[in-house]
Amino acid sequence: MTDFVAYTEFAWVLGVLGLAIAYVTYGYVKKQPAGTDVMIDLGEQIHDGAMTFLRREYTYLAVFVVVVAILLSLAISTTTALAYVFGALSSVAAGFAGMKAATRANTRTAAAANEEGQGKALRIAFFGGAVMGLAVASLGLLGLGALYLAFAADAVPGTGEFGNFAQIVSGFAMGASTIALFARVGGGIYTKAADVGADLVG
Repeated sequence: MTDFVAYTEFAWVLGVLGLAIAYVTYGYVKKQPAGTDVMIDLGEQIHDGAMTFLRREYTYLAVFVVVVAILLSLAISTTTALAYVFGALSSVAAGFAGMKAATRANTRTAAAANEEGQGKALRIAFFGGAVMGLAVASLGLLGLGALYLAFAADAVPGTGEFGNFAQIVSGFAMGASTIALFARVGGGIYTKAADVGADLVG
């Protein structure tokens, strides 16, 4: 077994560590002052609207994921289909984490810029965005590590068994990419609609 493959056994540890760092980072953002009562009220409306959109979008995407999983199960294997669903769920979790952090960071960034200057505002904005980045990378590592331990811990590279694991990983990656692709397009449309709506109401 190569050193690279041996290290894969510990991927889930790095995933858990990354999620812990993301949680601490979110806690730092959340404890920052959110500004005036008006800013807090607007921030809650933005947060509620964004989370409602995300829940509705993922509800529709769940139907698509189920259909694709059934097709994968019939065309390839049930294991690959389950890995596809696992990847989709990981992407959903990352999306919720990123949206929650971003909508909490926006008013706090504005309040920091107004009260303490650009340096503090930049720090809050950076940490708010870092939650999403950490969540994506950590959930990816956690998912790959879990799949490796479940299906390939005893496999020998270059054999058919290890080749099956590559197929399972492809299913996981496809599931994560499916959610990310639709979220990217749908989120862009939602953002543009919100911008136009804000312009119309002044």
